[in-house]
Amino acid sequence: MIQAFPALLGATAGAIAGSFLATIILRWPQGRGVLRGRSACDGCGRVLGVVDLVPMVSALVQRGRCRSCGAPIDPLHGRVEAGCAIIGALALGFSPDPGGVGWAMLGWLLLTLAVLDRRHFWLPDGLTLPLAFLGFTIGPWVTDTTMAGRAIGAMTGYLTLLLIAFGYRRFRGRDGLGLGDAKLLGALGAWFGWQALPFILLLAASVGLLAVGAVMATGRRIDGATRLPLGTFLAIAAVPGWWLATVLTSAGR
Repeated sequence: MIQAFPALLGATAGAIAGSFLATIILRWPQGRGVLRGRSACDGCGRVLGVVDLVPMVSALVQRGRCRSCGAPIDPLHGRVEAGCAIIGALALGFSPDPGGVGWAMLGWLLLTLAVLDRRHFWLPDGLTLPLAFLGFTIGPWVTDTTMAGRAIGAMTGYLTLLLIAFGYRRFRGRDGLGLGDAKLLGALGAWFGWQALPFILLLAASVGLLAVGAVMATGRRIDGATRLPLGTFLAIAAVPGWWLATVLTSAGR
């Protein structure tokens, strides 16, 4: 059973984290500072107030528009904030302990990376490397993978996609896989161990095929030059892949 008060705390923390992470998603790819300067409306430059800085609240109060110029506020703010609030509520509601905090942080970072890769085909080291670090430090509170399993998982995940990227470049003469994808899979190996990696890759490939099918169903053409956000698929498949690996491993004992 989910516990109400920890879930409320998790939702509040998630909303705060989501507001900051949405700013990262919008500003960082543009080369704009995230920690410097106060947030302002992109339309008129008005410095945002307290209500404006809580997207889910401002969307209700101001109907998603600036109070001064009426320019629409990017809905990504509210969506990321809501997503992080849900992740925080579920993580701490079901696990009101350090493990729940770990699940929340993992979910928030994966959501941010998924959106960044979907929008910009970019998985920055500033997020993937801290994710790997947290896998070794907070990860033991989340999963029972041994430290050796985490180390092997980090190396195996990174080297697997690194070799595929180099092989593709060698035989096709162009890049087909970003190194950010390799670093993300390595970070997931640090969280879940090497045993979960095949399942994560299998589910990520399945999600990718479904995405391709959905795009083709709209009439859009897919060919060898079409770019797909593998990092997004990996982020979506991470936790279900680990869960599937855990269930199948337990059933085989």
